[in-house]
Amino acid sequence: MKPDLEVVEIGRGQSFTAWEHGYPYRTVRWHFHPECEIHYVVATSGHYFVGDFIGDFGPGNLVMTGPNLPHNWVSHVSPGATVSLRSRVVQFREDFLTRISDVFPEMSAFASVLETSRRGALFSEAVSGRAAAILAELIPARGPRRVELFVSLMSTLSDDRHLTTLSSPTYRPDPSGFMSVGVNRALSYINEQLTEPFGENELAACAGLSVGTFSRSFRRHTGMGVVEYVNRLRINLACQLLMNEPDMSVTDICYACGFNNLSNFNRQFLRRKGMPPSRFRALLNENNVVIAA
Repeated sequence: MKPDLEVVEIGRGQSFTAWEHGYPYRTVRWHFHPECEIHYVVATSGHYFVGDFIGDFGPGNLVMTGPNLPHNWVSHVSPGATVSLRSRVVQFREDFLTRISDVFPEMSAFASVLETSRRGALFSEAVSGRAAAILAELIPARGPRRVELFVSLMSTLSDDRHLTTLSSPTYRPDPSGFMSVGVNRALSYINEQLTEPFGENELAACAGLSVGTFSRSFRRHTGMGVVEYVNRLRINLACQLLMNEPDMSVTDICYACGFNNLSNFNRQFLRRKGMPPSRFRALLNENNVVIAA
């Protein structure tokens, strides 16, 4: 079975993304992405899949997957049960690590971890325990402290002398083959054309499916409809612009993110963020004043 593409959102002004999720969750499926991923299991146990590896996991399972390496963690929970916090995740582009090493040669130890992660790197229980505390603080961290914690995390992982490689030496991820799957092509198209106008007809044609079949496949693939998925990405982009482009008006941001009218933009923003974009920016400005003081 070919894996699904996950579109990883690393915001403007960010070097990496760090987040946590419960179970079930939309990314819990056989999937891949060009970004590296550090995945820590907080709760539940079950089976996990990395490349051609299949194993058992429990709380404390800590794995790093390299670019385009398919992976999935399937928790064994009672039907209908939910878990509020299952995993903590850090995702970053491979060249971010190489750029750090270029500037700080002392960080070259990262290279060996990155190379092992191409087949999936399982960290020892001792290192997992130390990394857990860093990850818990990293998720909500902001500013320079966020970068400091990331470097501390990578330093901790680099010190593991009992690192285990998961998938076999002969396993080679094939992103070009993975991208031949119709919905994956459509997701890539959305990511590339996010700020441009497009509709479900174009996405279905990109996927090589009828509109009805594409709609059902897309919902099964992402856990949401096309409009909801696109609006979520566009609102996330709007938040980045509100935070990083103070000279842009809310109206300019609306159209820059791909919305074609201001009232719909305000409505979608309010639905997802619990406040209108003007209030979001005002609170950001208030926070900046506090930090400056």
